[in-house]
Amino acid sequence: MNYTKINETEIKEWLKNNLSSERYSHSIGTAECAKELAQKYGLDKEKAYIAGLLHDCAKCFSREKLLEIIHNNLDVEESELQNYKTLHAPVSAYIAEKDFGVEDKEILSAIRWHTLGKLEMSDFEKIIFLADKIEPNTREEKYTADIKECLNEENGLNKALLKCYKNTIISLVNRNLKICILTIDIYNKLESSINP
Repeated sequence: MNYTKINETEIKEWLKNNLSSERYSHSIGTAECAKELAQKYGLDKEKAYIAGLLHDCAKCFSREKLLEIIHNNLDVEESELQNYKTLHAPVSAYIAEKDFGVEDKEILSAIRWHTLGKLEMSDFEKIIFLADKIEPNTREEKYTADIKECLNEENGLNKALLKCYKNTIISLVNRNLKICILTIDIYNKLESSINP
């Protein structure tokens, strides 16, 4: 099934022209990792690959361009605007739909929420979120090994997600950065579901 209006070669060409070389490598790594996770969890591999490929398509846009697209076209919570590093997620979903012709709601949602996540994530959204964090091209093994280990356990997706959120919260605290309320809510929900 075709999930985009242009082919994979054209998508990669666009990404090469609009992303840094490291971000392009990360996007390829995320797509491949997402495909592997989809296989592991019985999900659509092609769909996962496309979501992984496009998840950061707006990552190298200027802050001004991201904010302009958000203010003119998107409904984004005020709390999301606190950290400019997450602004690319809703814009990437917008670009995936408008420029690449993606109509699949789950792909668009997975791209939209791959940075912050959301309270009720589907397994598909979870694998895109995780693939972004653990792909081998640009993510260091010392930071990803414990997350990957969780994936081999019972309830692995949720355990891996919880590990990601723990690591994120610790990192934000160590850097004296604000923690989005949504991040805390997701962490608490995952913690309760795994350790009731």
